[in-house]
Amino acid sequence: MAVDEGGRTRRRLSTEERREQLLSVGARLFSESPYDDVWIERVAGIAGVSRGLLYHYFPTKRDFFAAVVQRESDRMLRMTAAVPGAPVREQLASGLDAYLGYVAAHAHGYRAFHRAEASGDPTVRRVYHRALAAQERQILAALAGDPEFGPVLGRRPDARLAVRGWLAFTTAVCLEWLRGSELSREQVRDLCARALLGVLTS
Repeated sequence: MAVDEGGRTRRRLSTEERREQLLSVGARLFSESPYDDVWIERVAGIAGVSRGLLYHYFPTKRDFFAAVVQRESDRMLRMTAAVPGAPVREQLASGLDAYLGYVAAHAHGYRAFHRAEASGDPTVRRVYHRALAAQERQILAALAGDPEFGPVLGRRPDARLAVRGWLAFTTAVCLEWLRGSELSREQVRDLCARALLGVLTS
């Protein structure tokens, strides 16, 4: 235990807990401000640690932002993982429910994740594009294994591009929803589901 200036005892965080704390602070700040406007000193101050300790976990600001982006990607992939054998139409509804639950619960992280493209840093952008490619592969794999949509993919050379476009559409819809859209979560889910099904069955 450590003692703060007010004489209160504080539990010392484990390495993993401290790293998670720093990433949470980073997600909030990167979601609110452009990459260049986020200062490591401010992150350290909010987290109550020294700048040196933050650099112990993340050697550079680039590494720090890349870790924020990777963390959010991992979360999204876990929450929307396909269920083997389940029909895609059912999985789409449940997957979007999980995805929108993540967006609502981790709005800062979601916004920060999608700011990576505009960061201007090649390393951060590579992490972001790898994350999008992983989402794309996850969706295509679920479609390929489905009795209804598997044959469609075989006949559609534009399927990969269609899924990529749908991901961009869903991102735009979710970011607008977070800004205060009047649509309910269920309405957003149904809109996104119809968009993908419409592309694949047209």
